[in-house]
Amino acid sequence: MALTVAESSGVSPYVSFSREGWAGLGANLPVPLNEADLIALRGFNEEVSIGEVADVYVPLARLLSLHVEAAQSLHRVTETFLGGLPAKMPYVIGIAGSVAAGKSTTARILQAILTRWPNHPRVDLITTDGFLYPNEVLEARGLMQRKGFPESYDLRRLISFAADLKSGRSPLSAPLYSHLRYDTVPEVEQTVVSPDIVIIEGLTVLQTGAGSPVFISDFFDFSIYVDAELDDLRNWYVERFLKLRETVFRDPQSYFHRYATLSEEEAKTHARRIWLEINERNLIENIEPTRERASLILEKGSGHSVQRVRLRKL
Repeated sequence: MALTVAESSGVSPYVSFSREGWAGLGANLPVPLNEADLIALRGFNEEVSIGEVADVYVPLARLLSLHVEAAQSLHRVTETFLGGLPAKMPYVIGIAGSVAAGKSTTARILQAILTRWPNHPRVDLITTDGFLYPNEVLEARGLMQRKGFPESYDLRRLISFAADLKSGRSPLSAPLYSHLRYDTVPEVEQTVVSPDIVIIEGLTVLQTGAGSPVFISDFFDFSIYVDAELDDLRNWYVERFLKLRETVFRDPQSYFHRYATLSEEEAKTHARRIWLEINERNLIENIEPTRERASLILEKGSGHSVQRVRLRKL
């Protein structure tokens, strides 16, 4: 992992913890997940252990829980001062990172732990994949090779959803995405009803840019960036591609079914090309530059497990 701009100058807005140091902050906390839970939560090419959950995710969930309680208290005080009834407003957590970094697994694990935490019975997880333009729109605009780049998302719809969420509107509907079809699923939506916490996970959720006065991250109460070295991300992507070739790609309904018949070397070549032309470019141009905007950075080592945690100073 490269140093942040501030750190390279000798000054950092983050407090840095080794995995052991971070684990010590949650040494007396129970681990609410078991191995059976993890099997359902792990990503396709990840081996998150109970030890990592105890060391990394349980202390993080405790920190988030404290933030949620403080935010809810402040909201009630403000509404009382304004003379209005305190409408329920969810605490929103954004999770960003590269393709293959493991941000989706991070989001699922945090959702599972926070759901089991006292006073947080309803935790919803929204992925921004559902807010991608449909393939037919991307094809018409010449953007299929830039899928996942900022311009491939219906940002107006995403920001409108986040604004409604933070205003306490309920119920809300969020669009869904099929990785099998590699396209949005217009016939089905996810319903969000009065959540205590909402996790919004996506590649570029921390991005800012020209031409818009409002960004999705403006609605976040806390944000997490899942970080890793470029070489590791590339290797993880290729490994995942090879596993998908042996499984999901074999489904005739899969958008990538044509890759199922490739030899291993051909599959590696295709995976590296896709990574280099699309994912690495998006990472360098749009994703990694947003890292320093995160409230917390999870740094992963080559084994795909978190080795260091950086928490932004208050």
